[in-house]
Amino acid sequence: MSNAGFRFLVCPDSRLLQAHMEAMLHDAGADSTWERHVYWGDDDPPPRFWEQLTLQGLFGTPRILVVRQAHLWPVAIWKKLSGALAHLSDQCHPFFCLEVPWEKGQPKLPAALLRQRCLSFAEAQGWVWRHEGLGERSLRKYVTERARQLGLRLEPDALEQFCLSVPPQAQAVENELQKLVLQVPAGQTGTASSPVVVDAAMLGASSWSPDCNVFALIRHLEAGNLPAAWRELERGRKDGDGLLFTLLSLLAREFRLLWQVGMGERVRLHPSEDGSKQQLARRLGPEGLSRGLALVMDAEWQVKSGRRTPEQCLDFLAAQLCRLCAAPARR
Repeated sequence: MSNAGFRFLVCPDSRLLQAHMEAMLHDAGADSTWERHVYWGDDDPPPRFWEQLTLQGLFGTPRILVVRQAHLWPVAIWKKLSGALAHLSDQCHPFFCLEVPWEKGQPKLPAALLRQRCLSFAEAQGWVWRHEGLGERSLRKYVTERARQLGLRLEPDALEQFCLSVPPQAQAVENELQKLVLQVPAGQTGTASSPVVVDAAMLGASSWSPDCNVFALIRHLEAGNLPAAWRELERGRKDGDGLLFTLLSLLAREFRLLWQVGMGERVRLHPSEDGSKQQLARRLGPEGLSRGLALVMDAEWQVKSGRRTPEQCLDFLAAQLCRLCAAPARR
């Protein structure tokens, strides 16, 4: 970040946006002597804002102007701002936060803002940063990296359960990871280079995590062990909705993976799982795998259509999948 210019930060996730802004300020050498002023787009900027934007201070102290939700400003303010930014004080470092949702890979910016010269000029200078927030693909990477920074390493099962259960928002991720940090025994504080390992059992302290170990449940289902599956289900009864949809998501992924294995596609599997997955895929065959995925899709439809409760679907699905997986091999 150079000492001159203004920045547009386009991101629906306020924590990601603020983290990027702080990183830019750190690179620019900002410290506690720099003044900070925050304004919001749901109010018209006061006269003081325009003074801070363009006038030179008596003592030459750098100042940071942050406008949260700047996309809410009406077109009249943006027209005035576009002119004022042409005479920006070299002591001022403005950040305009456009916290808008994204659609089809693009931010939904107001048409009035898109027509302003200040935005097109910033684009040409490379002063516009865009990030669509956390999604299914980026959440896992973000959780892994942020956990590492906090001195944690989530085991594969724990990471999978964490990412399926936590909302895809940086602040929600932070809150839940901080809960895990608090569970680390005194004297075992981890570091980025030597993290504390987190298993699925540790996730039980988080309010969003069911007591049921959903990965153990899937192993019981695939083994055709109905009594063990029902014992595991009983531990998750208090959160029937959450458990059901977490289980359905994992089972859908599992059957797609088994289909790839059964069709001879190259799939990266953990060495400890490779043999069992190959054996199960061969035993079920294309017909059984199709039937399993159909059971998963039907369970979701039954709940969403109101024909069955989540608890009824869990019991029915467990019984059907155990029967399917325990059946003789299909030729």
